[in-house]
Amino acid sequence: MTRPTAAQPRDEGAVSAPVRLPMTYVLPLRAHDDDGLDELTGYLRELSRWVDVVVVDGSPPELFARHAGAWRELVRHVPPDPALHGRNGKVLGVLTGVALARHEHVVIADDDVRYDRPALCAVHQMLDGVDLVRPQNHFDPLPWHAWWDTGRTLLARTFGGDWPGTLAVRRSTFLSMGGYDPDVLFENLELVRTVRAYGGSTATPAWLYVRRLPPTAAHFLGQRVRQAYDETARPVWLLAALAVLPAAAVALATGRPGLLLRAGVATVAVAELGRRRAGGTHIFPAHTSLAAPAWVLERGLCAWLAVARRLGGGLPYAGARLRTAAHPSRVLRRRMTRRRPDDLVLWVEAGAMPPPLRAEV
Repeated sequence: MTRPTAAQPRDEGAVSAPVRLPMTYVLPLRAHDDDGLDELTGYLRELSRWVDVVVVDGSPPELFARHAGAWRELVRHVPPDPALHGRNGKVLGVLTGVALARHEHVVIADDDVRYDRPALCAVHQMLDGVDLVRPQNHFDPLPWHAWWDTGRTLLARTFGGDWPGTLAVRRSTFLSMGGYDPDVLFENLELVRTVRAYGGSTATPAWLYVRRLPPTAAHFLGQRVRQAYDETARPVWLLAALAVLPAAAVALATGRPGLLLRAGVATVAVAELGRRRAGGTHIFPAHTSLAAPAWVLERGLCAWLAVARRLGGGLPYAGARLRTAAHPSRVLRRRMTRRRPDDLVLWVEAGAMPPPLRAEV
């Protein structure tokens, strides 16, 4: 797919303010404290000049009230629809926000994603041709743990594309297919697979970079097994991760540590291919490729811990336990034959959620 130009039309009578794009930006949120509130408010203020913004806020009441006061003049600030049920609160926020969207083109983004206007323009133009767009995130600033995780990003870019904290969809497609399952962990993969199972088209523009704020080091460390668990939805990737530690052990046991060195060099080379793809050298510093071997070893360890969690019944998530990372495409295609395509449309029009239809495991 050719890269669209990020045109930025302006109102002839108002030079100071760009014309708002016909898009809705949905931000599902569940905050536990006020850290970063001022920075997020500044971002929402700028964002609201460009697009319609809906913040679906599942935060505790005292934080919800604080957010309402800070964002009253900037965005539509709403709680998740109580008619919706599911264990993944982010998905419930997305379902609520897309239903409330005023435009056909909808951006869905985590609270640490930071779009600029050219990226929004590019997404807007791409949604004229496809049902779903998967941009590429990059961390800025780049503390040690973001550098470490960038090794994963570069490897993923080599093999098709990273999984970012943001997607963009056509609202009509999203509603017609009935949304997506709110009881999965890897919700972005679930949404992409659901769109494809419905017959929709997707794009992963490797050149479309969207900034992402790094998490705290403590949050990063706490997510290692959680992110490895996502690979239970991608068996080939899971098997590759599970093979890392046994392969390293065999190399050491047979007195061939040089194999590990060569494997590390090869991993850096593969990551470098991802860094050089689609102008990535202007986004990712050269040294980030060196993080790839460290990340591979980490994933090799955490994959075994994730399998243990799976055998133990799933992963704890927001007070519940989720076993499914994402459903196989064949299951989602079968699901589509059992639900009328316009069920979620009828729910939006009637104000009542249809009986939930879960994908079979």
